[in-house]
Amino acid sequence: MKKAFMDEDFLLYTETAGELFHTCAKSLPIVDYHCHISPEEIARDRKFDNLAEIWLGGDHYKWRFMRANGIEERFITGDASDWEKFFKWAGVLERGIGNPLYTWSHMELKRYFGYGGVLNERTAGEVWELGKERLSWPSMSARGLILQSKVTHLCTTDDPADSLKWHQVLREDREFPVQVLPAWRPDQALSVEKPSFLSYLERLGEAAGMEIGSVGSLKEALVRRMDVFEDMGCLASDHGLSHVMYVPASEEKLEQIFEKRLLHKELSREETEQYKTGLLLFLAEQYAERGWVMQLHYGCSRDNNRQMYERLGPDTGFDCIGPETPAEQLIGFLDALHSRGALPKTILYSLNPHDNERIDSVIGCFQTSECPSKLQHGAAWWFNDHRQGIRNHLISLASIGCLGTFVGMLTDSRSFLSYTRHEYFRRILCDLLGQWAEDGEFPDDRAVLEKLVSDISYHNAIRYFGFTESGKMGCNP
Repeated sequence: MKKAFMDEDFLLYTETAGELFHTCAKSLPIVDYHCHISPEEIARDRKFDNLAEIWLGGDHYKWRFMRANGIEERFITGDASDWEKFFKWAGVLERGIGNPLYTWSHMELKRYFGYGGVLNERTAGEVWELGKERLSWPSMSARGLILQSKVTHLCTTDDPADSLKWHQVLREDREFPVQVLPAWRPDQALSVEKPSFLSYLERLGEAAGMEIGSVGSLKEALVRRMDVFEDMGCLASDHGLSHVMYVPASEEKLEQIFEKRLLHKELSREETEQYKTGLLLFLAEQYAERGWVMQLHYGCSRDNNRQMYERLGPDTGFDCIGPETPAEQLIGFLDALHSRGALPKTILYSLNPHDNERIDSVIGCFQTSECPSKLQHGAAWWFNDHRQGIRNHLISLASIGCLGTFVGMLTDSRSFLSYTRHEYFRRILCDLLGQWAEDGEFPDDRAVLEKLVSDISYHNAIRYFGFTESGKMGCNP
């Protein structure tokens, strides 16, 4: 039977899948344990004037797609008007068949704007006017969108040198029920090879109230800042790495490398990786002591178009999937921490889908009785958060690891409309579980299936990160 475009059962191909989604997954709240939303915009309860502002600003997924369609840069990141940028996006969207951007865009229009039609060049005007009208509603502010999405916990991404001023404002606001917590992202402290490293040390030193002139003083400054983050409720760290490395060196060698960098001398690749290994091992030990979750995002080759990087800077759509991480490097890093009793709860995300089975087999070597699936294979992300990528991730985890303890989806986004990605993920999850049940590969026990869906969609993350119950809204564990 022919299905209508994005009907209530889209992505749900069996009766069991539909029942699991509509009776269980659909009503569950959301815990967004990793995103790039601005805490200032939440604290100020930012209002948006139009769809270009809320949809296209900072969204390099859409920017890449527009470039692929030959759109001039001034209509993407340039000085064109918001209407012109939106019109260009609407005009190329219908070429996005098979791309999750097509699905996400229409899900967002339907869920937040009540628009059940199809966005294209012909309908751009009516959608634009509808967007302007709806965005004037109180429920469509930054906080309003978070609340209507049923988000209970939200972790932003924050540099150690950040003041956390806006997190303090949110903490003192008793009327906003969502827990908005900082997450520690010390990438700049590890990026010893970058030209900005030395100026960053000055900024970090100012934030920590001390001078940084050695690896030892850098560690002290980072500990001071971790104490501040912990006081603000931080429960997680995150790292953006090209690859997981394990090139150990003595403390004496690390100090020599640091001193060489302070003298503006160029480091070799081995020295760079020795420094990063040493500092990351130190940070991981700190996370273990504090009970923080360590998230490692890797497998990305960044800023590949040098001309556009110099023009627009990072995170503008010129990154791609990088090489696979060798198993021995990943194992060496994890084993070094485990042998010291200092391996924190860890989530591994590789942008390279060829790492799926490798991750699932490696984490099984380091699971302990401390908590269910102490090591996690993080959700399919960025170039993999499409239907096939999510299915491949779930099937690999189920086949080699433990799907029932998985902490589920995250937005990894700068947009307040991206919470529909949780619905997208849940539909794919329910479809997979429903298929296995109807094929006789798993018992059609609805109580068991619904518990799996609710745990993976929400409860596992609550327990794993240790979020407090006060941020929850109407959810029964």
